[in-house]
Amino acid sequence: MPKIFEYLGILIFFYSNEHEPIHVHGKYDGFESKAEFYIVDGKIVEIKIKSIKDRKPLSGNKLKDFRVFLEEYADKIVQKWIDYFVYHKDIEFEKINNRIK
Repeated sequence: MPKIFEYLGILIFFYSNEHEPIHVHGKYDGFESKAEFYIVDGKIVEIKIKSIKDRKPLSGNKLKDFRVFLEEYADKIVQKWIDYFVYHKDIEFEKINNRIK
């Protein structure tokens, strides 16, 4: 389970056996949601946050924090996905403690 970011206590990661579309999981205190990235002509055109079967989804402020983080870091997340799953590179974990404005 490659951990790629932590933002205000939300752990953002991939599972090692992931599948397309490109997506990440956000987990906080037993709650977990995933975000799928839809890319057209090399540009992210949409990010959809979805629930995961048999898991309680992020909600309230943590869901909002997850969404804000995804919008700000979408390109970096997609690049980390490509580096890990396509190029089989090690990826760096980043902890972000400051709230995105």
